[in-house]
Amino acid sequence: MRRRTDHHSVNWSTAPAVATPRLMARVLGTFYVAAGIAGLFAVLGPGAAQQSRSLTAVLAVAAIAAGATSLHWGSRWPRRVFHCLVASASLVIALVVAVSPDAAIAMAAASLLAFAAVDACFFFSLRLAWAHLLLGMSATTVALLVQGEVPISIALALNTVVAALGNVTRGLVIRASSASRDPLTGLANRRGFDDALQELLAAAARRDEPLSAALLDLDHFKQINDTDGHEAGDRVLCRVADVWRHELPPSAVLARQGGDEFAVLLPGTAGADALALVRRASAGHPEISVSCGVAEVRPGETAAELMRRADRTLYEVKAAGRGRCELAGGTGSTLARDLAAALAADDVAVHYQPIVALPGGAVVGVEALARWTHPERGAVPPGEFVPVAEQSGLVHALGAHVLRTACADLAGVRTAAGEQLTLGVNVSGRELTDPGYAQRVAAVLADTGFPADHLVIEVTESLLEGGSPDAVATLQALRDAGLSVAIDDFGTGFSSLSRLDTLPADLLKLDRSFVATVHSSPRRAQMLHSLVAMCRGLGLDIVAEGVETAEQEAAVRAMGCTFAQGWRHGHPVPFPGLLAAQAAPAGGVHRG
Repeated sequence: MRRRTDHHSVNWSTAPAVATPRLMARVLGTFYVAAGIAGLFAVLGPGAAQQSRSLTAVLAVAAIAAGATSLHWGSRWPRRVFHCLVASASLVIALVVAVSPDAAIAMAAASLLAFAAVDACFFFSLRLAWAHLLLGMSATTVALLVQGEVPISIALALNTVVAALGNVTRGLVIRASSASRDPLTGLANRRGFDDALQELLAAAARRDEPLSAALLDLDHFKQINDTDGHEAGDRVLCRVADVWRHELPPSAVLARQGGDEFAVLLPGTAGADALALVRRASAGHPEISVSCGVAEVRPGETAAELMRRADRTLYEVKAAGRGRCELAGGTGSTLARDLAAALAADDVAVHYQPIVALPGGAVVGVEALARWTHPERGAVPPGEFVPVAEQSGLVHALGAHVLRTACADLAGVRTAAGEQLTLGVNVSGRELTDPGYAQRVAAVLADTGFPADHLVIEVTESLLEGGSPDAVATLQALRDAGLSVAIDDFGTGFSSLSRLDTLPADLLKLDRSFVATVHSSPRRAQMLHSLVAMCRGLGLDIVAEGVETAEQEAAVRAMGCTFAQGWRHGHPVPFPGLLAAQAAPAGGVHRG
């Protein structure tokens, strides 16, 4: 892919990308405080007249106060305020030079101009930076001449050093900025976007202001590259970047994440307003269709969670036909509306996948799984409609439907050994943080007659890593009521090994990626063997997910896994299909 060198690329004529308000405030505040402290030291020197000593002291205290103000509130200021403060610093330095009692103090004060030079070359475009430099050097030179004890040659030498320092600083800053810029469009790249997201998220929480994020893809972009060539694709990307840069407000952060993926941050903008903005921007290039997902940050939400919701909304838009912009959980979500209607009409089915005991292979339990067939689209994958339920708030209704249906179906269903069949039900984080969830589960068990000691609540490893006190308290209440807790998809997170002895869990369901590589990766096999041994030592039963072959079953059996689940022992099927498929006496299930 070729590079462009037009006015959108990173160059010396634009303000450095790393000069964010937060960083500008820190640098300016530090320099102001340092200059004020230096001025106080100068006041303590011998030989200074009382009048000049008093004036310098006042200016030094004022500089320290200004620096402290910048450090505390500067991240909220617009860029024009920094122009005033840098120019003011240059003029104050010139004033101190002019009233200095001798050449030594005058030169010491004049050397502080280096602070203003670094600020100007760091904060502003090259043209404006040189305007500040010329202002500061001219004022300081005149002040040195007025002071009368410093030759003009020394003043010019000082100006040369200050100008060189400012320009070297700018070169280093521009080099740092280029690492955060996309060379084709001149927009922020993924690294620059991530840095901006962390900063704006912290600012939004601090100021109690809204923040929205958007992710967009160009529809059928690969076809453009394949048909017309990569140069045509580059022109399309730059066209989109130009339009969105023009349509979005100055405070917005627009980034190219890679390929045909763009991302937007809109500080101070609520979700509905952000949706209107991105729809207006996308209308600016009607010849280029885009799909876009928008999400507004929720209280306490992390950057990853915010972008995950925007990404899920984008996925939903693309799955529903592309060419639209939608808000996460918004009323414009067609799939969410259809799912709500399906739940109201009892059109979401529950299928069951067998879980067998090892080593014998007898069916001892099942996992209940939601399945939805859309009247127009056909079967909708759970990986698509479950996130939509999460975003739209339908997950409570979906979870309640699956739990009640499964408990009613399986109450009194026995294994070949005559034991009640164990039931596993997936539960989301939103359900667990609901204070009334445990009571509703108890009510379902009472209504259906399903025994609590044969119900397993399955939660993901990432949910437990989050450490939500409400979720953990709900899990503990469920365990106290006789239910078991399983950690689902274990091995996809990062912190669980250190917390295995503290998690409120009875079973671990090993992620299918472990089983899939048990023969191809000796290191993964050894890791799995050690993990199973450690869990068994902690009294945790192990369910190996994704078991598809006899070889995989033999491997997890040899490692000591307690149970196995996967296509080798049965696909997810409706309840009548479960009874029919498992009717054989050897390990089947039946109604008691």
